[in-house]
Amino acid sequence: MKTLQPGCHPDDFFLKLSTAAQPVLLLDYDGTLAPFHVNPQEAIPWPGVCEILDSLMAQHDTRVVIVSGRWTRDLVPLLRLRQTPEIWGSHGWERRYPDGRVEITPPDERALAGLVEADSWIEKIHALGGRSESKPAGLAMHWRGLNARAIDNIMKTVTEHWEMQARDTGLALHAFDGGIELRVPGRNKGDAVRTLRRELPQAFFAYLGDDVTDEDAFNALAARDLGVLMRAELRDTAAGLWLTPPYELLDFLRRWLATREAYLAHR
Repeated sequence: MKTLQPGCHPDDFFLKLSTAAQPVLLLDYDGTLAPFHVNPQEAIPWPGVCEILDSLMAQHDTRVVIVSGRWTRDLVPLLRLRQTPEIWGSHGWERRYPDGRVEITPPDERALAGLVEADSWIEKIHALGGRSESKPAGLAMHWRGLNARAIDNIMKTVTEHWEMQARDTGLALHAFDGGIELRVPGRNKGDAVRTLRRELPQAFFAYLGDDVTDEDAFNALAARDLGVLMRAELRDTAAGLWLTPPYELLDFLRRWLATREAYLAHR
């Protein structure tokens, strides 16, 4: 664990966690809880992660929340947890409660029409070796595992079509680790943090994420909260702490679990 910002030393954080009345643990999925995979539907959590999360939720103390760019219906089968936590999917457009209820913020109809139009040229991406992933408010094109030439051709195709559609639909183009997404603007992972903050104004938050899309969540945290960058290599970030998966992730989660066990035992 490496400190990136003043006041974000791990020992200081866990000292705060040891007395926090409302701890909230927010976790990105791909690259954070699970390693990347050429086929996103085969990206299951790192060994040991599910067991710790199950134990945390069994305490009925920490509120565990998954925040992902994935469609929630695609993510639930991969978690393999005894109890499904709250999940924010599609970069903040979806909210799935632990009881299975799902709320979807209605996207702009003009932008949705643009996504429908994008379906008409997605076969060009498939012909280049890319893979597509439809979501309630976006269309992701994956190229993980392809060579540089194929990636460049996919980028060129996506950009050309996006430029033609952007004027009329307002869709935004967002790069992510292993692909690019055509997305309805207006929401991001930071909306999950801000919504939970309004609902739990006294809570103590930690957010773990790896991608540039997680920066919106890091920037939405309060000064007393902690943003944790989960990557093998450091990059520019607003996070206060840097962990490398999977071992430092497991250490962090185990320490969280032990800290809250001690809190509950002496409450």
